[in-house]
Amino acid sequence: MQKIAIIDDDAYISDMLAELLTKEGYAVVCAYSGTEALMLLSREQPDLILLDLMMPGISGEEVLKKIQDIPVIILSAKADIQHKVALLLDGAVDYVTKPFHVEELLARITVQLRRHESHRTRRLCFAEITLDLDSHMAWVSEVPVKLTKTEYAILKLLLQNPNQVMTKSAMLDRISEDTPDCVESSLKVHVSNLRRKLREVSGKDYIEAVWGIGFRLQDTGATQ
Repeated sequence: MQKIAIIDDDAYISDMLAELLTKEGYAVVCAYSGTEALMLLSREQPDLILLDLMMPGISGEEVLKKIQDIPVIILSAKADIQHKVALLLDGAVDYVTKPFHVEELLARITVQLRRHESHRTRRLCFAEITLDLDSHMAWVSEVPVKLTKTEYAILKLLLQNPNQVMTKSAMLDRISEDTPDCVESSLKVHVSNLRRKLREVSGKDYIEAVWGIGFRLQDTGATQ
């Protein structure tokens, strides 16, 4: 499921867009200020961002400068052509003036997501770990790590949700498409084997067991 971040201090517009995009099948995350947006983007990796400009604290223009490799559509009441040009040159992929028609916005979102997907390298990275989604190859510090089908599915899920605790039930549900044979009784064994393989190369325990809940991927910055 593709994820869209809505960054807008207008709660009415943000809630309206969140409801609309959820109905269209997108996952949605929201931030209501520039500061909150930067905190959100430090832990989330959305596929596209809808960004307002006039926000309290850090402005949308400043937030835009800190975003890399994520398409940003500006949503703003500012209609000055020179301002639009400047923002497009600063990295925005599109500019939609408020008020807007939702059908047009949805079409622009679809176009940008298609364009970004066609150009994006299909790899997930975290600290020293890299996972290629096409070849199913994994590397730690450029050293290849051979994974089973289940280990690949688990690592892929953890890389898609870095620093987030994944419950065992959520993990089983999310990896079922790639590895339907994994069950709760064997999940811990698969995670343990994956953790060992990563540690043998890096000397680090990248996968942390959260007692009674599940697992998360973290960069401890130190060997174990």
